[in-house]
Amino acid sequence: MEVVERDLPIAGLPTDLHGRQLVQISDLHVGRSVDSDYLIDCLKRVSALSPDLTVITGDFMTCFDTEQVDHVCRVLEHLSPGPLGCFAIFGNHDYSLGWSRRDVADTLARRLPDLGIHLLRNEHRSVAGLQLVGIDDLWSPNFNPEAVVPKVDWRQPTLTLCHNPDAVDSSLLADCRGWILAGHTHGGQCKPPFLPPPLLPVRNCRYTSGEFDVGGRHLYINRGLGHLLRVRFNARPEITVFRLCPA
Repeated sequence: MEVVERDLPIAGLPTDLHGRQLVQISDLHVGRSVDSDYLIDCLKRVSALSPDLTVITGDFMTCFDTEQVDHVCRVLEHLSPGPLGCFAIFGNHDYSLGWSRRDVADTLARRLPDLGIHLLRNEHRSVAGLQLVGIDDLWSPNFNPEAVVPKVDWRQPTLTLCHNPDAVDSSLLADCRGWILAGHTHGGQCKPPFLPPPLLPVRNCRYTSGEFDVGGRHLYINRGLGHLLRVRFNARPEITVFRLCPA
């Protein structure tokens, strides 16, 4: 697992947030394929970083039904939200196999507030003068950016959470400005040296991992902590530590 440290320049960032630390994690995939002790160790490392703000960009679990919800909660007990809180969005796998079951995602959604995790489902929230926008997953039955994008004042400092980076190319997100944090790709899990990953779960195959300029917006794709198949090559699991700074 790699801890990636980088600046996150945001236009109009309130002075009180200059130098504050934001940690992004993604794609835990709690379930049969991912070792719980490994995930707990990762979350303890996040807590040890003492972030001011934590964000989780989807795919808490890999499940057939609600059988992993308790398991997710036991793992997340080891994540300590920072003073500015922990905010999250859902990914496609949080909607169960086939990514279509609202009831499975809703069951997990009801449990997350008890863990200090604020779930944004096509919603926005102001945190110390920074707008956080949460878009539900592109492949889920709850993808509805129209419910939140028109309500956001994009002239204000804003950070958008969106699990699947393909959503950035949707006309429904064309009005978004600033940074968009995503996950979903796992960096391809296996990446040959000097070549792109052969398999990526996105239409736009340039969306692998790291930073991308998307028409003046900035997209960052986290490689995630978990996996669907227990194999990675040249695409290590990632905890991203951002230092907030003015653009």
